[in-house]
Amino acid sequence: MITAGDFRKGATFELDGQVFTVVDFMHVKPGKGAAFVRTKLKNVVTGAVIEKSFNPTEKFPEAIIERKEMQYLYNDGNLYYFMDTQSYEQVPLNYDKVEDAIKYLKENMNAIIKFYKGEAFSVEPPTFVELEVVETEPGVRGDTATNAMKPATVETGATFMVPLFVNQGDVIRIDTRTGEYMSRV
Repeated sequence: MITAGDFRKGATFELDGQVFTVVDFMHVKPGKGAAFVRTKLKNVVTGAVIEKSFNPTEKFPEAIIERKEMQYLYNDGNLYYFMDTQSYEQVPLNYDKVEDAIKYLKENMNAIIKFYKGEAFSVEPPTFVELEVVETEPGVRGDTATNAMKPATVETGATFMVPLFVNQGDVIRIDTRTGEYMSRV
């Protein structure tokens, strides 16, 4: 059990049959009345963010989120298949569970799959990925006085903004936390 007074960023707990993680919290002690904990919570399954206040002595069951590194194998149109590199067990996931991460993943890349009570609910790509540019307009020579960017489509089908000097066939490094171009490899 975890009390509201023990909330920290990243703590996970069950509330009304759903699992939440603490995004932000603040202990408030008003001049009049009892202290309380004001929180911003994210539902780990749906991704919805809510704000809620708690009495610091309220207790909640702690939710254990299992993180497992798995390899992305392929997709067959509806499902995306990931393999446990230890047991070689394959886990099929729907698009809504891989939606945020799939634009960074190509076949045979590793990703972190998050499980709650044995049920996979989200995919976390590596922090940095290297992907090949398959389509982009050529940069205009002499147009480098400003920090000009242009769209580039990478091998996963996603489009990112890149500097003008990046050409088709270049391999680029992307930060998956922000979706920004980092460098050319």
